[in-house]
Amino acid sequence: MFFLIQNHIDWPSFLARHDMTWSVKPISWDEGAFIGNGMIGAMVYSEEHRDKRNVLRFVLGRTDVTARKPGGGYPPRVPVGELHLELVGWLYQPLSIRVDLWNAELCAEITTTVGTVKVRAFVHSVDMTLAVELETSEEEAGAQMQWYAFSEVDGVLKNADGKNLNQYIPQAEVTRHTLEDMTVGLQQFSPQGGCTTIWKEERNAKEPNRRILYLTIANGSEESVQEQACAVIRKAASQSWETWVESHRSWWHDYYQQSFVSIPDTMLEGFYWIQMYKLASATRADGMIIDNQGPWLAPTPWAGVWFNMNVQMSYSPVYTSNRLHIGESLVRAFRENFDHLPGNLPEAYRADSSGLPRSCSYDLINPVGTEIGNLTWICHNLWRQYRYSMDAKLLEELLYPLLKRSVQYYLHLLEEGDDGKLHLPPTVSPEYGSFLQMTVPDTHYDLALLQWGCETLLQSSEILGLQEEEAAIRSRWSETLERLVPLPVDETGFMIGRDQPLEFGHRHFSHLMALFPLHLISGDNENERELIVRTLRHWFSMEGDLRGFTFTSAASTAAALGEGEEAHSYLKSFMHLIKPNTMYKEAGPVMESPLAAAEAIQDMLLQSWGDTIRVFPAIPSEWAEAVFHDLRTEGAFLVSAVRSAGATSWIRIKSLAGQPCRIQTGMIGDIGISGGEAAQLRQLANGVCELGLEQGQEVILYAKIDNVTSAPGAEQLANNEQWKIEPVPADSHLCGYFGSRKPWRLYGLPIKS
Repeated sequence: MFFLIQNHIDWPSFLARHDMTWSVKPISWDEGAFIGNGMIGAMVYSEEHRDKRNVLRFVLGRTDVTARKPGGGYPPRVPVGELHLELVGWLYQPLSIRVDLWNAELCAEITTTVGTVKVRAFVHSVDMTLAVELETSEEEAGAQMQWYAFSEVDGVLKNADGKNLNQYIPQAEVTRHTLEDMTVGLQQFSPQGGCTTIWKEERNAKEPNRRILYLTIANGSEESVQEQACAVIRKAASQSWETWVESHRSWWHDYYQQSFVSIPDTMLEGFYWIQMYKLASATRADGMIIDNQGPWLAPTPWAGVWFNMNVQMSYSPVYTSNRLHIGESLVRAFRENFDHLPGNLPEAYRADSSGLPRSCSYDLINPVGTEIGNLTWICHNLWRQYRYSMDAKLLEELLYPLLKRSVQYYLHLLEEGDDGKLHLPPTVSPEYGSFLQMTVPDTHYDLALLQWGCETLLQSSEILGLQEEEAAIRSRWSETLERLVPLPVDETGFMIGRDQPLEFGHRHFSHLMALFPLHLISGDNENERELIVRTLRHWFSMEGDLRGFTFTSAASTAAALGEGEEAHSYLKSFMHLIKPNTMYKEAGPVMESPLAAAEAIQDMLLQSWGDTIRVFPAIPSEWAEAVFHDLRTEGAFLVSAVRSAGATSWIRIKSLAGQPCRIQTGMIGDIGISGGEAAQLRQLANGVCELGLEQGQEVILYAKIDNVTSAPGAEQLANNEQWKIEPVPADSHLCGYFGSRKPWRLYGLPIKS
């Protein structure tokens, strides 16, 4: 079309303002520099102990490396070892480390007590290879890169990381040998499992102070695994260095440009883009489920996959950010392990039901206890993957049969009460009263998930044309919705369950599921809104157990109510709980909370639950300017919008699937439309419009004021002016805020950026 959006984004410059930076050496996982390619990763930091001040650690990880425990249970993830840059002198201050987001590379300039070293490191975006490039001064020519199995890492360094007594660490037999010009490090775990690390260092006689190390990690220690890993290194090292680096960068450049967000809160904007970097560093379409650590395993009690919140929240930002390929790793896991899920339930239910435990390994096998809603919640993520893509094959082949089996387990457990209503037996509402092993009948968590499941199955069966074929079970779903006991409520708001009010601090939002993330209620009418606000206030009146994900879910809840100031306050509070490198940690490292905070930022800019797209639905007053481009919504629409001087200037909507489009613009007065001659615009009340868009068609909406457009309209377009997407100006003091801890930058001190 003639009004194509003009992209004024200088991507390298824009992302550079949010690079993670260190001028003081990081000395822990909490502030390390992280790199990864969705399977292999490294957390990079140093050590303060005088015996190890010359070491820069690359704490390595490969997501799929697990080990069987002698006593049974699911196989947890285990550490795989470290690569150490052992310098001649001590690492000294000052130094400079930067994670270059645009190129997904770590760059460092290190001054030691005897010389200097330049380091560039990245995990190749396509090849399973970590590359470390060194340039040393003459005094540091003796610096060495050494690999250590986890069991060989010096106790001084392990002490710095701490030890979690709940974490299983297998006994490992470690051997080394050479193969061609490569070194092979084997770890054979007892009683089962193993890991192979292979590396090769290259030097050029013309550049004696420059060298490159290529390293790969493979799951398993068999000879065939070793051969495959050697082929990976051989392929990487055989290519021109410049060409190979460019192929790495190209993937990331394409990835970032799938959507764009810029807001006037520079710290939150930087945090958002680091989460986009973190997502693609943690998994890929063909990668593993995002677990609690991603490829940066550290001492933890949670060396597995958790489904009572963690996985669901970790994937929450992929949908609106138009990065559905990241969500494919979750889809793939459930496709491949579909047949494992019935076995998690008691035998009596396996014929027609499936379940998902609180935690397990990547095979999704572990018995389901009294926390029974986790599979239905995962189906909500898969539903979002479907709704944002409109991939009918996903709905038919995976989501519908999986959700059907998940809901069927609930139906087996329903009992008729004296009131004639259908009730659920005592179950766990995630994270509430865990130390008491508390179960509660008719939990909000399970009732909300069951309601959502039945409604979604009815809708899905219609989409798939199964009304007649599935008539009997459709009748059961409808009857369940009609007779299901209402969500328990008291004077404080939504309760945990029947006869169980919220009596003490509760970090989880399991008693608010009906609003977020399921959106069964909208808060559009006064009674609903009052109930939600009452619940939110009571929840936060108890400070006993507020954690990171408490604030992110509260931010998304407030955003769903259109409360931008409150949502912003929750997010700003959350910024005090994360680590300097934007990671998050409780008893161990966990991935979900920062990623869920990215979704909360998206929820302030764009929402599409229900049947309506909402543009800038929860913007705080101080965000007079904001812009996003190619964010995705339910119904498979790409939406771009610009907010200027406190008002929406224009909105671009592109239909990818030809679905009905209902959009709340937030614009005041008459709304103009440009482009899409066949598109029909029907303006309703409160700035809501209905648009008839064919697949591939796009239009721009803009506010008319006394027949004068508040943004470039048809008159300007006729003169070949275009609609512009460009970043909001940044606060220079808050650029490069993350990496090392820099709280003084919040207060405008004269720091050179």
